Amino acid sequence: MRISLFIPCYVDQLQPHIGFAVANVLKKLGHEIHVPRDQTCCGQPAMNTGYEDEARQVARHFLKVFADSEAIVVPSGSCGAMVRHFYLELFQGQPEEEAAKAIAQKTREFSEFLVDVLKVGDVGARFPHKVTFHDGCHGLRELKINHQPRTLLRAVKDLELVEMREARSCCGFGGTFAVKFPKISTSMAQVKCVSARETGAEYLVSNDPSCMLQMQGYLDKQKIPMRCLHLAEVLDTDGR
Repeated sequence: MRISLFIPCYVDQLQPHIGFAVANVLKKLGHEIHVPRDQTCCGQPAMNTGYEDEARQVARHFLKVFADSEAIVVPSGSCGAMVRHFYLELFQGQPEEEAAKAIAQKTREFSEFLVDVLKVGDVGARFPHKVTFHDGCHGLRELKINHQPRTLLRAVKDLELVEMREARSCCGFGGTFAVKFPKISTSMAQVKCVSARETGAEYLVSNDPSCMLQMQGYLDKQKIPMRCLHLAEVLDTDGR
């Protein structure tokens, strides 16, 4: 299969290693990877702050860039939800409505694509560490992703997965929410990170890069010795 990767803004600017890890895992499974050079943002930041016309303009570019893609994989539940669900709202009654529906049907979050589309549970990774998993809000609530990342983690050799009490709680990032309501956002991050620390895990794994930035920021500020990793980074390892 020829797979087009959509690289979220946070990955492009701050966490490029996540994009490389996603590509490596898919290539190891025998697929051809295409990363369109003209891609930009999915438009979610503008839409979340009420600028629907501006979001629509950015989304139109996405529709154009990925129009001929066989499959589109996104290493982010929030960006995936934007394309899969909110594009349908943005373009309802618009000339691009059918194009938005076609793109939505071809777009999948990384773990969802592996488990539900490729029917892969074990990618041959080895990661001899204790980890806990954070469910990003958009992935969990909009895309209904829950068992897919856990299926992949449980198949990793020598990895111990320990669930935290607050696995489904929001990390407090929420895009511009963290800027508009910093005290509430920090309190939410505290609840999440304290719960993760209680598990004794060495790593806090997620499939949403924006959540990782929020949680790692809190962990570093509080000098808590725990590192956030994207699911793809765990799967792109042989334990060395």
